[in-house]
Amino acid sequence: MRQGQTFAAAAVSVLTASLAGASFLTPPTLPLIVRNPYLNTHLTNARDVPWSRWPIFWTGEEIGFSILASVGESATLYPLLGRAHDSLEDDDEYAIKEPTYLGATFDASTTNLTYHIPSPSDGSDLELILSFLSPITPSSTLRQSLPAAYVTVYVEGSFDVNVYIDVNGQWVSGNREPALEWDLKKNTVNEDKELKTWVIKKRDQQLFTEVNDRSEWGALHVTAPSDVHHDVDSSTRIRRKFARSGTLSGSSTGYGLGVSEEEEPPVFAFSKSFQLSSSDQDSEAVNQRKRDSVLFTIAHIQEPISQYASARGLTYMRPLWQSWFTSDEAMLSWHYHDFKHAHNLAQNYTDQLGHDAYQSGGENYRDIAFLSARQSIGGTSFVGTPDSPLLFLKEISSNGNSQTIDVIFPAFPYFLYTNPRWLAYLLEPLIEHMLSGQYPRKSAMHDLGTHFPNLTGHPDGNDEYMPVEECGDILIMGLALVNSLEYGASQDAPSIWSSLGRSSITDQQLSQNPFALSVQDDGEIHGLDDSWGGTAESKGLRQAQKWVGRSYEVWKQWTEYLIEYTLEPENQLSTDDFAGWLALQTNLALKGIIGIKAMSELSEVIGNDKDAKYYRNISEVYIKKWEKFGMSRDGSHAKLAYDWYGSWTTLYSLYADAILCFHPSIDFSNISAPFRHPHDDPDHSIQTPLRSYPPSPQSPHTRPSITSNFIPSHIYTRQSSWYWAVHQKYGLPLDSRHLYTKSDWEFEAAAVASPSVRALITAKIAQWLNETSTDRPFTDLYETEGDGGWPGPHFFNRPVVGAHFASLALERACQGRNREVFAGMNWADEEMSREEAEWALLREEMEIWAEGQEGEEVGTGVEGEFVDAKKIEL
Repeated sequence: MRQGQTFAAAAVSVLTASLAGASFLTPPTLPLIVRNPYLNTHLTNARDVPWSRWPIFWTGEEIGFSILASVGESATLYPLLGRAHDSLEDDDEYAIKEPTYLGATFDASTTNLTYHIPSPSDGSDLELILSFLSPITPSSTLRQSLPAAYVTVYVEGSFDVNVYIDVNGQWVSGNREPALEWDLKKNTVNEDKELKTWVIKKRDQQLFTEVNDRSEWGALHVTAPSDVHHDVDSSTRIRRKFARSGTLSGSSTGYGLGVSEEEEPPVFAFSKSFQLSSSDQDSEAVNQRKRDSVLFTIAHIQEPISQYASARGLTYMRPLWQSWFTSDEAMLSWHYHDFKHAHNLAQNYTDQLGHDAYQSGGENYRDIAFLSARQSIGGTSFVGTPDSPLLFLKEISSNGNSQTIDVIFPAFPYFLYTNPRWLAYLLEPLIEHMLSGQYPRKSAMHDLGTHFPNLTGHPDGNDEYMPVEECGDILIMGLALVNSLEYGASQDAPSIWSSLGRSSITDQQLSQNPFALSVQDDGEIHGLDDSWGGTAESKGLRQAQKWVGRSYEVWKQWTEYLIEYTLEPENQLSTDDFAGWLALQTNLALKGIIGIKAMSELSEVIGNDKDAKYYRNISEVYIKKWEKFGMSRDGSHAKLAYDWYGSWTTLYSLYADAILCFHPSIDFSNISAPFRHPHDDPDHSIQTPLRSYPPSPQSPHTRPSITSNFIPSHIYTRQSSWYWAVHQKYGLPLDSRHLYTKSDWEFEAAAVASPSVRALITAKIAQWLNETSTDRPFTDLYETEGDGGWPGPHFFNRPVVGAHFASLALERACQGRNREVFAGMNWADEEMSREEAEWALLREEMEIWAEGQEGEEVGTGVEGEFVDAKKIEL
């Protein structure tokens, strides 16, 4: 008990101190409990006090989740979270007053809400902190797979206070009619640290069914220490009971009507009494402040999680965490008592991310990365076994598709920076399904299922038509994943956490699954990952060769499709499908060409020099033709479409060229250096002289160096100059058709622009976060003028905000050389004025008009000649 109190005291001190460095950002919502598509709760109206509105599910629907405090000495009740006080009225036994709210702080895994409660006497205020931890643990996939989060109440003061927390059935159903079933279970898995858990579920479970995006199967588990009080009753009766007595009495089991608008639904509550006052009447003792805390956990457990059309047929997929725990109770107990380790691992991620993001883009960029982190991973669920782990993703809010390639694609910078193995687990279901022949088209599929959690594929080929988009996306991500495996020193790893853990891999492990997950212990911490790739025993290269080799057939198939269709894309959708169909899209064509170039490198991985040379030659011819087709006549900017003169576009596909190390050159033959644990470098100073490992007795085939830039530097510098000229109040519009933008593409464009343009775009997005009228979790689609609201489609809480990590991933890619390369690029003439940009567009339109007057066809001609790939010389 004393050890727990010491930890609580230290935590309060740390949390209180963190208020001095609070973010200047005031986003409309903040994440509270974010673990997967169904355990995804947020603080709405975050610019106001937390008791002004109920918390929301990510859809914006209110969810029953409230916290109250009461001070018995003054018979006063204080609302802290949610509108529970609406159930109450002042009476003779208690009064309702508002605490002083000091505001919210947040980092990558934690949101803290801090309050002061006045003393019932002349003493100092009591400080109370609600801390919501959804830990991001890149060094522990086991922990990341757990569908559970922490809620801690920290108190510091000199008088007694009671705290109350409750939830209702809205957590387990989007339908307000079905009956609920609940129970209070005693958890004795750890006999020395007994727990109690509310288990709440629908009486009639509907497997793989959603209502209003909430699952209709599974159970909510709210866990607390055994010494807290509990009760279940109607919201009015149970909250009134707490308001009058400061505690709960204790009924536990039974059946009852569930979430119903006609009758008051039940709530499931715990209460904790903190004895902070002193029995000594000495004045100094009376005013002496004490610290304490109580920990709750909230979990949403489903089994199975989804159905998936795997190579062996339609399969019910179990949660990954079940591979390590024999029961729900065992997992809940381990998770509860693992708080210290989970907190420390999450804090390690926050500290590194905070440092890297601040160095990359300053305070605003750091806080935007913090705000984006939980959302980037919060639309996913880990399934399978350690031998075959998978990560399923829901396309949240836009249409609910499963495993959408062009949603994974903008998110992938987050995964490259945080843990590339999770990107592998996202791509594996798509590759397995298409390799098994269940998808009839030659192009890559758009998604694995029309609506999550049913990953049943599209055997009729009737998925959303984005063939060039999906082929380009998956080839680019495939090479990015391969590159993430090939590094030497830990500081050269694309993710600093990749190099941690055991670095060996056996031939048998490779033959079964090159990306199987091995869990190990590090002293007292259980459940840490083995290393991802690296040069020890040529592990990374052997993994890459095995992975590419076993699916080479489909990589080639997608590339051949691009060779035929990407240089002059037919009328089709791109990932920005809300903007409509369009032929000859400049940005889309560039993505496909980079995809062909990526395939040349994948061919090199397995030693297929003939294919590598073929795809390299085609991509090099195509990129020269693309520049003629896609850039404006004066070369100042990229057009939206080849034949749309006087237009422009945000050329975010440039980012793929940079992240794949096609610009600048990179030497793959010298990637070795001594291992160095990130904790050995606390001030992040890094570097020691590189040295080479002794050559492996059986060194696998290595790729030759890339010695020239694929896309010329002037494309980068001119686009950067253009962005400066056309930016708006809240950022960089997507293209010349509208004033709306996509924050994911803004950050990818900014990552390959000049430092001043990067700073400008980051500042504009920060301003938008502070002022936007949107009221949902971080939207990626918004208007750059007016009130910064939605342009029509309401996108929010989508994993695509992983693209906000674009600069972070880029700076760690290519052995960390990109930072110096882009900093050293000649940006001298980059600040084009708005007037110059407007004149460039007008001049091009006038030239085309003049040529039309001379008898040429207007608006459809494209400068340059197209290429027959079959005639390209090898």
